[in-house]
Amino acid sequence: MKFKLLLAFSFWMLLMAVSCNKDDINFDQPSQLLSFSRDTVFCDTVYHQVRSETYAVKVYNNEDRDVLIPRINLEKGAGSLYKINVDGKSGYDFKDVPLRKKDSLYIFVEIAPEATGPEAIAEDRVIFTSPAGEQHVTLFSVVQDAEFFIQTPSNPNIIENHTTWTNNKAKIIYGDLTVDSNITLDIQAGTKVYFHKNSGMKISSGASLNINGALDNEVILRGDRNDADHDTLPKNWNSIKLEAGSTLNMNHARLFGGTKGLEMKQTIANISNSFIHTFQEYGIYAVNSTVNAKNLVMNNCGESCIGIFRGGNHTYTHATIANYSKVMGSFTRNGIFATNEWKNENGQTEQGALQQLNVLNSIIYSDKDNSIAFEQTPGQQFNFLLQNCLIKYSNTSEAGFQFDINPSSVVQCYKNEDPQFINYFTAKLNLRVKSASFARGKGNTTIAGTVPTDIVNVSRTTNPTLGAYQ
Repeated sequence: MKFKLLLAFSFWMLLMAVSCNKDDINFDQPSQLLSFSRDTVFCDTVYHQVRSETYAVKVYNNEDRDVLIPRINLEKGAGSLYKINVDGKSGYDFKDVPLRKKDSLYIFVEIAPEATGPEAIAEDRVIFTSPAGEQHVTLFSVVQDAEFFIQTPSNPNIIENHTTWTNNKAKIIYGDLTVDSNITLDIQAGTKVYFHKNSGMKISSGASLNINGALDNEVILRGDRNDADHDTLPKNWNSIKLEAGSTLNMNHARLFGGTKGLEMKQTIANISNSFIHTFQEYGIYAVNSTVNAKNLVMNNCGESCIGIFRGGNHTYTHATIANYSKVMGSFTRNGIFATNEWKNENGQTEQGALQQLNVLNSIIYSDKDNSIAFEQTPGQQFNFLLQNCLIKYSNTSEAGFQFDINPSSVVQCYKNEDPQFINYFTAKLNLRVKSASFARGKGNTTIAGTVPTDIVNVSRTTNPTLGAYQ
């Protein structure tokens, strides 16, 4: 018995001795330079007094011994717009930071700045000081002043007077923002409108939304996550919902990253020189509406770039309607879908006449077998004209129309010739066509004369190229 107690006591003493030796570490000052996972932290655009995402930098000790970094600090000290967390502790100046041999530690960075104007640069450096030399990691961010529109139980978030938004501040929308009946909201060139998750805008009956961008100074409407990953993802916000009797005029705008883009019911919309892309369902979702669009670029929509329900009256001239996606590769991804039917909010099917759908001097293409799908209800009016268009087309049963033997509705069109887009994926979206593209010179000159300049103001009155770009 005594022997067993002595053995147990000896075991615990040995264990304690080993533990003590393990923790008895001698730290030296670095004799070599540290290394970092990156030398610059580019924080995404942040808004006035809104805390950013957290960014991480790893610091590596490449020496074969444990070191004590004498000092890690923000160059601008307590006055910095940035905050850092070193080895689990928050602050701006740290002394004698331990780092085990062949190991690393995380430094976390965030910014919650005060804006000093419409747009400014926030820059600082994390300084590492040791006998081996001074090193730094640069911190960089664009800061925007912002105006917030926040829906709460006590604030329905309604614009009740004629209003003009300018580009002096970004507009950040939480929840739904409603433009009241018979009210006009004008959005001027260069304005940036950001929607928080599950947020959107509603244009009430009789109201007007005028988006007045300009070449090289477009209006941006998107989700409020500015990190690069979210630039190419859908469903970051809901939609711009236009109720019956409302009006949309949109020029030089870029709308992307939501569930539906323009959600219209018995709406009149005039769209020009604009980009609509990366929506989970539809870029344009139109129920018994009138849409006139020219120089329109669309891509990367799960169900269809354009969805036409319960008929209506539509004209798309010199449009580039592509639908390619890495994120939504398994979705239907039509370029244009049109039907006489629509299921209302009560699940009842309503019918409507497609008075006219004109697609002129355009490209409707994707990596699917068909880029157009028509579903006509027998006996319902369904008038369409595809003229001087390049179309991805496989068969009548899926497309819903006959390509080769319908001379009154399919005029001087081309099928299955690769348009040769420069880059059709949204990370580097460029739907210009290459110099050898089949689409060059295939446009109808008379039609081009109705839209004499392309989306970047290049003349197309001679040898017009199909699509939005000359």
